[in-house]
Amino acid sequence: MVQRTGIPPQLFVVLGATGDLMQRKLLPALFHVSADEMLRDKVALLGVARSPLDDAAFRGRVQASLTAAGVPEGDRRRAWASGRVHYHRLTPPGEVGYRALGERIRAIESAHGLPGNRIFYLAVPLSAVADAVREIGAAGLNRAPGFTRLVLEKPFGQDLASAEELNRSIHAVFPESDVYRIDHYLGKETVQNLIVFRFANTLFESLWDRDHIDSVEITVAEQLGVEERAAYYEGAGTVRDMVQNHLTQLLTLVAMEPPSRLDPDSIRNEKVKVLRAVRRPEADDIVLGQYGPGTMDGTRVRGYREEDGVATNSSVETYAALRLTVANWRWMGVPFLLRSGKRLSSKSTRIVVSFRRPPVTFFTGEPEDLRPNTLTITVQPDEGFDLTFELKPPGHRLEMQTHRMHFRYGEAFGPLADAYQTLLADLMRGDQTLFVRADEVEAAWEIYSALMEHRPEVHVYAAGTEGPAEAERLATSVGARWSIERP
Repeated sequence: MVQRTGIPPQLFVVLGATGDLMQRKLLPALFHVSADEMLRDKVALLGVARSPLDDAAFRGRVQASLTAAGVPEGDRRRAWASGRVHYHRLTPPGEVGYRALGERIRAIESAHGLPGNRIFYLAVPLSAVADAVREIGAAGLNRAPGFTRLVLEKPFGQDLASAEELNRSIHAVFPESDVYRIDHYLGKETVQNLIVFRFANTLFESLWDRDHIDSVEITVAEQLGVEERAAYYEGAGTVRDMVQNHLTQLLTLVAMEPPSRLDPDSIRNEKVKVLRAVRRPEADDIVLGQYGPGTMDGTRVRGYREEDGVATNSSVETYAALRLTVANWRWMGVPFLLRSGKRLSSKSTRIVVSFRRPPVTFFTGEPEDLRPNTLTITVQPDEGFDLTFELKPPGHRLEMQTHRMHFRYGEAFGPLADAYQTLLADLMRGDQTLFVRADEVEAAWEIYSALMEHRPEVHVYAAGTEGPAEAERLATSVGARWSIERP
């Protein structure tokens, strides 16, 4: 469970409170963090949107969301959602509306005895972020008796230029120390444990370099199609939606150097160094794909161009595979293979570290015939680690078999907290370790800026497969191969 100590009294203000993100993710996570005995009298929630609702109607939506998330109807903690949850209709738009919002905030803080600590969570489209931040500043809501924090959801811009402009707009109102950019993958337990796994175990850290590692694969595979997100996806695609943020963040945690101290800026400084060492991919380092019709779990499914809201001639990618080079002393020459796609054969997020084979072997004809040791870090859906090794089974014949050491968080510790629970608790405490800094965003966009401007050909692949066949060459050209996660 998330540690809830050290969270001061505060008001959590969500702009875009009637949207899908709020209903599916934020409300259940806020409930689990805020509604227990230690915090339920310290945290209040104010939902803000343009829908004509009042407190009672919004609380009804909150209760319905908790039911959908599996919170029992008789759970006594639901009283928090009845007594400390409020709603404000943001009208009229602009500074006048935000000044009225400020009056409502102060009234709620007075009613609940809160000291003026505020979090503004922008659960709004990217196109509305800069205006919302500007109006918060114009109404003076960035200045409070206590702390004021701003929370942003990805995407953090559409390219390098827009990310830089967005950061300038934000920093005109909030200092970077008060800005929290959420990448929910960083809240997953296995991702958090990467730092401990690497730097608390000399067995692995002493082998974590180009002399011992042959390749690193980072895969985020999804079985779902675009579902109701076609309008967003048509303007984004997989590189913007997944590669530039989620996969690149995982890369930094795998490749970073030991931080000088275990504090947010020391850790994020090392992540930025990795991003600045990544060479921009060339045309031969990239394969893009788009899913066509196919079969998923025995059911025929539509191709991307047949989805509702998608142009019949769309060239937007739903799959991306890249080969990246981290040009520093530790990693030079080790290929980092990144891929993400929709409508693939299985759902899995994993990091596969393949170690080098022995230079000479007398067990097989050639060293290439011997399977390499691999460390598989599974981020979802079954968080844990697997380490493969070779051994001889009992008997007189000299044979080789691959076996694995297996660890799963669920088996060792029981059910894990949702990633949003972890991130919201850290946000309330003021811990920025798992949040993305401005220079991280810009350095990540810089890697893919050429790809944004000069897109390669998009190859069609059948839904329910591993993606376009052309992606195989990225791995085989460096003597590697993509791992396969069976459904």
